[in-house]
Amino acid sequence: MKIKKVGVVGCGLMGAGIAEVTAAAGYETVVREVSEDQLEKGMARIRKSLDRGVEKGKVEPAEREAALGRLKGAVDLADLAGCDLVVEAIVENLDEKQKTFRNLDQVLGETAILASNTSSLTITQLAVSTTRPDRFVGLHFFNPVPVMQLVEVVRTLLTSQAAFDTAFEFCRSLGKEPVECKDNSGFIVNRLLVPYLLDAIRAYEEGVGSLEDIDKGMKLGTGHPMGPFTLLDFVGLDTTYYIANIMFEEYREKRFAPPPLLKQMVQAGRLGRKSGRGFYEYGK
Repeated sequence: MKIKKVGVVGCGLMGAGIAEVTAAAGYETVVREVSEDQLEKGMARIRKSLDRGVEKGKVEPAEREAALGRLKGAVDLADLAGCDLVVEAIVENLDEKQKTFRNLDQVLGETAILASNTSSLTITQLAVSTTRPDRFVGLHFFNPVPVMQLVEVVRTLLTSQAAFDTAFEFCRSLGKEPVECKDNSGFIVNRLLVPYLLDAIRAYEEGVGSLEDIDKGMKLGTGHPMGPFTLLDFVGLDTTYYIANIMFEEYREKRFAPPPLLKQMVQAGRLGRKSGRGFYEYGK
């Protein structure tokens, strides 16, 4: 199947990034938000990102204008009707995602492929809420989408080879490096990353080292671009806590269980960079 028109549901941090890279890659793109206010915020995020690319010399001014010309905003799911592929990037909530996919299922043509950008939920439980589980995949992009090269392409037991191949090649056409994943909670990256981040918190709780020294140790000792606590603050402590709970529910293994300190920090509103304070302070 040839992908010509792409839909993105959600224009937050991830959805805006996905819409930006698809439009920049030459696809007619429709991005949908629940309100005009949220949509304008998301579109402004895309424009700012493209402007930054121009300033850094990574995007030509003509390419910026062409990308924006291929991009359309919408608040009605019906505006996605002509899309060949729709990527969902809304709140990480199973009920909301299933509801969205049931509605999309009614709007899209019968050959259209559905995809979710979920980072922790299994794709199967989303696919079975539609009448097209054979044309349902996971497309897990990473933040920030315009910069990060990896996309985890997830197939379920029900995904057809044709749909998987189409989605895989679509990611390549965006200039990304896709990897094939089985449908398990966390896929490849979070399955390995989340226990590492949680173990760093446990090490700090147990007095193994200071925040700074644990971060420095992982940067200089293993070549990581940032230490675990800097990364936790960047990702968001609430996001990590939520994903860890889903993965613990799935696997029932201690390594996925959120440490008490992580829970307390989320309850205290210390969520990382976005709140101005997490393990480190960032000011207003």
